[in-house]
Amino acid sequence: MEQAKHTYDELVNRNKELQIQLEEATDTIEAIRSGQVDALIVKGDDGHQLYTLKTADQTYRVFIEKMNEGAVTLNRFGVILYCNSRFATMMNLSLEKVIGLSFETFIPEISEDKFNELIKKGWYEDCKGEILLANKEFQLTPCLVSCTTLDLDEGTALSLILTDLTSQKEAEWELKVKNEQLLIAQNAAEKLNNELEDTVRERTNDLLISREHFKLLANNIPQMTWTNLPGGEVDFYNQQWYNYTGRRYGETAGWGWQQIVHPDDLSNTMDKYINALKTGEVFEVENRYKKWDDTYRWHLNRAIPLHDDKGEIIFWVGTATDIEDQKKEMDRKDEFIGIASHELKTPLTSLKGYLQLITSYKKEEVPPVVKQYIEKASVAINKLQRLVNDLLDVSKIQAGKLEYALSKVNLSELMASVIENARHIYPSYEFENQSTSELYTEGNAERLEQVLMNFINNAVKYSQSNKEIILKTSVNDNTVRVSVTDFGIGLSEEQLDKIFERFYRVEDKKFMTSGLGMGLYISTEIINNHHGKIGVESELGKGATFYFELQLID
Repeated sequence: MEQAKHTYDELVNRNKELQIQLEEATDTIEAIRSGQVDALIVKGDDGHQLYTLKTADQTYRVFIEKMNEGAVTLNRFGVILYCNSRFATMMNLSLEKVIGLSFETFIPEISEDKFNELIKKGWYEDCKGEILLANKEFQLTPCLVSCTTLDLDEGTALSLILTDLTSQKEAEWELKVKNEQLLIAQNAAEKLNNELEDTVRERTNDLLISREHFKLLANNIPQMTWTNLPGGEVDFYNQQWYNYTGRRYGETAGWGWQQIVHPDDLSNTMDKYINALKTGEVFEVENRYKKWDDTYRWHLNRAIPLHDDKGEIIFWVGTATDIEDQKKEMDRKDEFIGIASHELKTPLTSLKGYLQLITSYKKEEVPPVVKQYIEKASVAINKLQRLVNDLLDVSKIQAGKLEYALSKVNLSELMASVIENARHIYPSYEFENQSTSELYTEGNAERLEQVLMNFINNAVKYSQSNKEIILKTSVNDNTVRVSVTDFGIGLSEEQLDKIFERFYRVEDKKFMTSGLGMGLYISTEIINNHHGKIGVESELGKGATFYFELQLID
């Protein structure tokens, strides 16, 4: 028992001695770190040795302690005589556990040869090299090691400055990856560029061929042909243009074509040309172009735009077709129509008068069958007279002589009068009056009635199944719309575009109708002379609404 107690007392005393030594070591390390001592005693195999830093002072050691790099001092045997806090942190150890260790403790096997070579060289000259350090968890840290010697009282020591290269290596790695990606992108771009160059060469060749084909075609058609840019500037004329105008290239390029257009036609041509450029609609106009001999000939101009994949206009292609001969034939035809109409009007009037005399003959009873024939003859004469009147109106329109007096017109009374006449002419049809009362406009009542009767005649022609026809007036701001609606066969898109042209008739196998196709043409001129608007709304198979709009007056 007494022996055990003696052993316990020895252990307690030994523990106290070790604690005292630990405290002394801690104080010594702190003094070294803070620069309070200039010497260091290290116990070795040959006893204690004193190390004094000849060239170091407190300022130097404070600087070493504060630096971001790790700092280590080694003796000839590679034992760490001193290190700063940064190196201890890099190795994930406390400062007191690092001092006194062999530096090779932190050298992984992969860096042993390089480290030994660097240390061996460092004892003779300043040098640098990259190695890997391993902390206690065996985590590797790339470092740049700078070696230099220090003179101590007892001999020479080796100072190592260790710079952590982790961030730099990561940056280098990222840069390497980026460079590889860039190289791949460059290769892809180069490949794409080569393919694009091949495509451009092919497309250029195709374009040249297409251009030559276009030139060949354009130069061998009878029409004058041009192309213009989206802004309106003409950049190409075919050979026929130069043959006709006698001008050289450049004289009529851009907007120079205006000097070829007849002065009386230039304003209308420019208005339609500019409108087509703005809207992208087909350009179409009739005008006169000056020939090389200073004479003028009529031409029909028509240009359509060419669009790209995005719907943007690339350029326009236009043609000018000589219609001088057709114009002359049309003038002769209009002249014939005017003469024939006047010649027909006189015997028609006489014939109508004779029929009226026969109808009113009282001396003898006219047989019923004769009366029936007279009534049919009167209907036929009325139709013929309407056709003659239409022909006369057309000839007046062409001659610019369709003139009539304007006065204040009560549209409500006009609608009532038109419906009364329509019911008398077409007793089998139902006419509904939806007009608003007390609406006035400035116009010619007889001519406006002619327009409405033309609308009604068309409604009757093309609505033989559903015999309901609606006449209506509606007001919007200071404008009145007068319309006639039927529920017949309606009009297609193509027919809507042509319905107001001269001599155009709607052809339908089920409804073969008579007429010259001049009624709506005449109606258009009448409404134009009233400074109004004429139009139609229709859907095939669902009827049509013809209308005109005029300004209201008080």
